[in-house]
Amino acid sequence: MVNAIKGLMISCDVPMAQFIINMNAALPQSQKFIIHVLDSTHLFVRSDVAGMIRSAIAEFREQNTYEKPS
Repeated sequence: MVNAIKGLMISCDVPMAQFIINMNAALPQSQKFIIHVLDSTHLFVRSDVAGMIRSAIAEFREQNTYEKPS
């Protein structure tokens, strides 16, 4: 019997994939969203967490953006 799971495939660079994997690892088991790590730049995740991943990445980028002092 075939067992299919609906999800999203994320394609990104290695550092961003590691950020997403670490974000997943920090969650309790019942909230983990990575279904399968395909390779170092591709992740298969639950489709209902796309917004959460996008907002976490936006916050991470905001914290790590250099702003020239005036």
